[in-house]
Amino acid sequence: MEHTERPRRARHRRAEEHPDDGTDLALEAGHGHGHGHGPAPPAGRRIRIIIACLLVPAVLATLAGLVLLFPTAQRPTGAAASPRVDGHVTTASETACDVGQEPTGCVALTIALTDGPLPGREIVVVVSKVRGNAPFGAGDDVVLVQSGDDPADPASYDVTDFQRDTPIQLLAVLFAIAVVTLGRWRGFAALVALGLTGVVLIMFVLPAILDGRDPLLVAIVGSCAIMFGVLYLTHGFSARTSTAVLGTLLSLVLIGVLGAAFAAAARLTGDGEDTASLSAALGTSVDGRGLVLAGLVIGALGALDDVTVTQTSAVWELRRANPQLGPAALFGAAMRIGRDHVASAVNTLVLAYAGAALPLLLLYSVAERGLGETLTAQVIATEVVRTLVGSIGIVASVPITTLLAVAVVNQERTSAT
Repeated sequence: MEHTERPRRARHRRAEEHPDDGTDLALEAGHGHGHGHGPAPPAGRRIRIIIACLLVPAVLATLAGLVLLFPTAQRPTGAAASPRVDGHVTTASETACDVGQEPTGCVALTIALTDGPLPGREIVVVVSKVRGNAPFGAGDDVVLVQSGDDPADPASYDVTDFQRDTPIQLLAVLFAIAVVTLGRWRGFAALVALGLTGVVLIMFVLPAILDGRDPLLVAIVGSCAIMFGVLYLTHGFSARTSTAVLGTLLSLVLIGVLGAAFAAAARLTGDGEDTASLSAALGTSVDGRGLVLAGLVIGALGALDDVTVTQTSAVWELRRANPQLGPAALFGAAMRIGRDHVASAVNTLVLAYAGAALPLLLLYSVAERGLGETLTAQVIATEVVRTLVGSIGIVASVPITTLLAVAVVNQERTSAT
């Protein structure tokens, strides 16, 4: 009997010294960003009705947007792309670029064509050296374009690039294997969701923008379609997933509003070289500022999904671990997790945009411009606005999603009692 009472007293002392207020669990959960939590228990009828009343209008608005903004069959198109022909470089030798010059400035490539109008035919193409080095050499698999009127004329072919199909396909297979091996069925669902994202971007977002639709509106509708499909495919239909969807939706709206306001205030027109080239190719004007905002919304969506799903799962797991936590204590514990997560998520977004703008940053660095002048130049300022607005949206998504999740689990608890 004495041996039985002693462990009980020891457990009682430990409980008094370390009360279970959710803090320790929050600190433990705050070190990871994984979404590998167990399936959420089914929600009560009342909470399902509330969530449906909030989400069904958003779903219907997204479907209406897809229908109204869907590109027409006859949209503006640029000049037809030159036919692509694959070839293999068999030999490479130095040659003169022009008659009478020294035979060191260019390289004569003997290329065996593997497809196109002249399969199996060998042709010779002269390419210029770049900084004294030949861009292509013997053994390279290259891409040629036919620029002349006669596809059967060997002189009408120019080498433009390397063939990269095989390494990219191999990398995609390795990526799929890694995701399925670790995530199993959920990883497979994530790959299906990734395919859905590609379909929405290629079949709706890009053609609709080329069709002259408002880029920001197209991006919001496309992002909502991606959000609904990806989150429900990956995490299943549950109150927990629906809460993450609501948090993501509200944060996307905030990002769109802030982006439009600060792009106008900073006079960001988006009329850079890329926009000018696109307008020239299409033969019509393109809304440069709309493209900037569309890129902002789509770029922030991936980070938002990660933050909102993690926050929602944290609230559910905290409640499951300690059902006695009240709404205030539950919100505080979940926010401690969110602070750790949002710090790394914002840094990730900043580094992603900085990496995309790295060549521009190098050019401004070589020009020895001051920091203020560099950051306020339109090209760099565009990336700054994207980064800061996206980061504000990510930061705001933490309390927004946490409040929603606490309200939902509290309603579930009230319905259960």
